[in-house]
Amino acid sequence: MNIATFFQNYGLIILLIVLLVFMFWSSRRRTAKQKLEQEEKARQTVPGAEVLLQGGLYGTIVSYDPENLDQPAIVELAPGVDIKVHSGAILRVVTPTEHTVTEDDFVDAEDVADGTPSALSDPADPDTESGSKPQA
Repeated sequence: MNIATFFQNYGLIILLIVLLVFMFWSSRRRTAKQKLEQEEKARQTVPGAEVLLQGGLYGTIVSYDPENLDQPAIVELAPGVDIKVHSGAILRVVTPTEHTVTEDDFVDAEDVADGTPSALSDPADPDTESGSKPQA
């Protein structure tokens, strides 16, 4: 029996076995990855942490019990506004980024878009975009 007839007779069976092993391995790997992500989320979900809920609401954790996930978590949406949510409703812990736009940045950006002189020139700085530039 040569190799060509062997693969003709058993090639499909070998291919199916390889695919089944790959599917099993991939499933186990994905499950392990999800478990690690859940453990990381549970470590980060502490009182005072800002979270994103499944409904798209942002809030701050007031109380959360990572050991008893049937116990609801208390999330503060605004000062004095606390809600109870199922612990599974916490989608992720929000980490602040460097490029977060503050209200002051937003107001300054609107002034620039409107073309107001206060945003385009600084009277204390002679090198800004004002009508009277010093000539060199």
